[in-house]
Amino acid sequence: MTEPSAEDALDQILAQWARERPDLDCSPMGVIGRISQLQREVFLAQRATFARHGLDAPSFDVLAALRRAGAPYQLTPTALMRTALVTSGAITQRLDRLEEKGLITRGRSDADGRAVVVSLTEAGRTALDAALPDHLDTERGMLAGLSAAEQQQLADLLRRFLVSLGRVPREP
Repeated sequence: MTEPSAEDALDQILAQWARERPDLDCSPMGVIGRISQLQREVFLAQRATFARHGLDAPSFDVLAALRRAGAPYQLTPTALMRTALVTSGAITQRLDRLEEKGLITRGRSDADGRAVVVSLTEAGRTALDAALPDHLDTERGMLAGLSAAEQQQLADLLRRFLVSLGRVPREP
């Protein structure tokens, strides 16, 4: 049984709208507004965590996708683009920055000499492996106010919401 939650700024906004426009159901603002607030909180927490490791969120995403791919830690730029849900121009910029830092390399595929593959360097793997536990601690800390069952319920609801929007990213 969950305890009643404290009121937040959205409760006040919803009460004001109920007073001013009782003819409208403003309840979607309660969900979307809170998701927007959470997005800002997550962004700020992740930015601080990644900065401690000389990374940013886009860089972490690329390195993590390569690491999750397993040995030899290679993906095509197209696969990375699909994972990150960004344009080819955006992924190229990310790859350029990571290559300049020596965290990835780009080269020709052994299987198909025409295809480009992005490979995680040893320095990239070391950077990702150092940042990942800190990142997980940050996320764990943000979720500390929810029980394990509540976290699972929230994850299930958010998944259902994303699926209903048709915007669930697919892994490469």
